[in-house]
Amino acid sequence: MLLASDIELRVGPRLLLEPTTLRVAAGDRIGLVGRNGAGKTTLTKVLAGEGTPSAGTVTTSGTIGYLPQDPRTGDLEVIARDRVLSARGIDDVLNRMRAAEQKMASDQPKLRDQGVRAYARAEERLHILGGYAAEAEAASIASSLGLPDRVLGQPLSTLSGGQRRRIELARILFSGADTMLLDEPTNHLDGDSIIWLRDFLKSHQGGLIVISHDAELVEHVVNKVCFLDANRSVIDIYNMGWRAYQTQREADERRRKREQSNAEKQAGALQKQADRFRAKATKAKAAQQMLNRADRILNSVQGVRASDRVAKLRFPAPAPSGKTPLTAEGLSKSYGSLEIFTGVDLAIDRGSRVVILGLNGAGKTTLLRLLGGVEKPDTGKVVEGYGLRLGYYAQEHETLDTDRTVLENMMSAAPDLPEVEARRTLGSFLFTGDDVEKPARVLSGGEKTRLALAALVVSSANVLLLDEPTNNLDPASREEILSALRNYQGAIVLVTHDEGAVDALQPERVILLPDGVEDIWNEDFADLIALA
Repeated sequence: MLLASDIELRVGPRLLLEPTTLRVAAGDRIGLVGRNGAGKTTLTKVLAGEGTPSAGTVTTSGTIGYLPQDPRTGDLEVIARDRVLSARGIDDVLNRMRAAEQKMASDQPKLRDQGVRAYARAEERLHILGGYAAEAEAASIASSLGLPDRVLGQPLSTLSGGQRRRIELARILFSGADTMLLDEPTNHLDGDSIIWLRDFLKSHQGGLIVISHDAELVEHVVNKVCFLDANRSVIDIYNMGWRAYQTQREADERRRKREQSNAEKQAGALQKQADRFRAKATKAKAAQQMLNRADRILNSVQGVRASDRVAKLRFPAPAPSGKTPLTAEGLSKSYGSLEIFTGVDLAIDRGSRVVILGLNGAGKTTLLRLLGGVEKPDTGKVVEGYGLRLGYYAQEHETLDTDRTVLENMMSAAPDLPEVEARRTLGSFLFTGDDVEKPARVLSGGEKTRLALAALVVSSANVLLLDEPTNNLDPASREEILSALRNYQGAIVLVTHDEGAVDALQPERVILLPDGVEDIWNEDFADLIALA
């Protein structure tokens, strides 16, 4: 169904993947794993035909459904339901039927006859494509992903970033593609939707490659694991499920350590003996033979895998501020006739911890955008208190200028920061050497997350607005984020589906949307996090 033959991947001069052959056949459910920046997203783009390998070829038989980390649709005025139905061309047929109905209602007999014929042709095509049952199927998939019929009737422009991403996921699942390439499909899904998605993917009869940091999804779905080793620029393929893969990896590491230790002991003994023989001219040849044998022993073992580097995230001391650096009064927001929320009041005190909860589409991201000045409220106002320095992390990375380089984005976040200091900070976030000259648009989701967080680190913000900051991160990088949340001394307003992020935040208050009710945090609210 999909064959990548001797493909090589590079980003500029940097080698991501040595020439590799990868096959995806029907029934293969492959988990593509590796640390952030290893090249997983780049590889899936190439396999989907949206990128070009440095060498090698990709051939496919059948259809491909590709969900990138940051899906973009061209026309945001398209109705969400039509966007899903377009995966099978049903949207076009329905539009033809609506146009035919208008002609059929005409007073002119000729126009009515044209409408009747056009309607019959369109209806026949609709029947071939699955008929009205296909519409019901699309609606069922969307509903299972937390997209009710009310949302399906709205233009894409009125939906949140998370809702638009779920529309794209619903479109791919509805398409019936022979091979699906899904990059972080659980982002923006609630707990029930993730469980449904696991079952859906597990029953998929075609090929599947999934990139996900959701360990339970990978454990329940995949039957083959491809590990992209960033240190060696190769893919290790394991024809087994996730749990067996982890057990095998641990056993491999123990074996490698034993072999490395034994080889070092043997080589060390030979090198010591060679040093003693070297003192005598008659033993020089024997000494060289011992040294050569020691080298062969060391080269014969695979060696212990180099540990993946992890971004070091530490927020600096926040800039001084007044007692209440940020307040909001009577905020409301609507998109067209759809009211998101109304009458939201809040006061963010110095060093406070606030979590915003609500079901998907309740307006959590919208509220952060209003507080961050990215959008204007329909009513009410946001008031900046004395000394406010705001840091906003957007889940769709809108704060990054994708046409500018990594370094340029960093310098724009802190114009007074010396370039050498900006490079040093970027280095701690794993952007080294020529990486800082890459345009932000070519970064993976995890790399964009690291860059956006690096910009927050140099901003000296005293109020952080964080919208799903742990999305797209590998487990080690996620732990760095959680540690930084625990230790940060400024105020934080957090939106997340990650229960661990809320535990790290230790919130004092909770804002419940869409009603805008504020309450003291207690553990009873914890059950809402995965549903939010």
